[in-house]
Amino acid sequence: MNRTAKALLVAALVVVVGMAFRVSWNALRDIASTVGADSTASLLYPFVVDGLMALALVATLVLTGPDRRFALRVLAGYTAASLVLNYVHGLVPALHAHAAGRLHLVDYAPANWVLVLLATSLPVGSIFFGSDLVAKVLHHRPAPITDQDQTIPSTVNRLGPDLRESTPTTLPAPAAPLVPESTGTAPLPAPAVAAPSGPRRPTGPVPKVARTPRPTRTAEQLLSEARQATADWSDDALTGEAIRKAVHTSSANGRMLRDALRSERTAPTPLHLVDTDQRADSATAL
Repeated sequence: MNRTAKALLVAALVVVVGMAFRVSWNALRDIASTVGADSTASLLYPFVVDGLMALALVATLVLTGPDRRFALRVLAGYTAASLVLNYVHGLVPALHAHAAGRLHLVDYAPANWVLVLLATSLPVGSIFFGSDLVAKVLHHRPAPITDQDQTIPSTVNRLGPDLRESTPTTLPAPAAPLVPESTGTAPLPAPAVAAPSGPRRPTGPVPKVARTPRPTRTAEQLLSEARQATADWSDDALTGEAIRKAVHTSSANGRMLRDALRSERTAPTPLHLVDTDQRADSATAL
């Protein structure tokens, strides 16, 4: 998807969210007036509920791990609360008049108490959960991306330290061959007994002192290997990534070798002196 399509998609999302907020704002404003909020508080009440939903959505996209799950719970809780209040507003026609004053949200008293508690606790919850989410977003640090060569260790002669060494299998001692009693005939040759094989080599972890150390190449060695590997390369093929893969080194060394090889190829060929007397003698001899 190109940049223009992404911009159009985001713009369409903003328009849809804005229209949905306008519809929800009407219901939440009437609910706030019913539970005792004044005109200013009624106008701000929808921003408290639906605004925290937008904040929780942004925190969900930024945070990771347990913090992201916490942001998802806040988003789900406030979405459910806004849905319940919008449903009650549509269910009770008397709430549609903004100047209706104090009314019972429902006729059943316990249910009315629960709805009033829900409507009045949402602003307090917005202060608590909103502050916590903003603090988590500000203190969030994404994991740094390191170089590929430095993050992937060599796996040669390296096993997990928690593996146990396997116990060598001991073969039973071969039984002595039975020698038949002499009956006057030539004795049969004794069957050849296979020599017991040695203990199986352990497949457990290799101690650090027994591991083969990885050799460290100098800059001259890297440059020499790069010259041999790129001798038949064109100038356009001399890139840091290609050289890095060819000589198996880091990205920084690949860029350094690329600059060195390019400077060698673009350097002018040095001139040398020609002995005119020697050339004249050679011409006379001819």
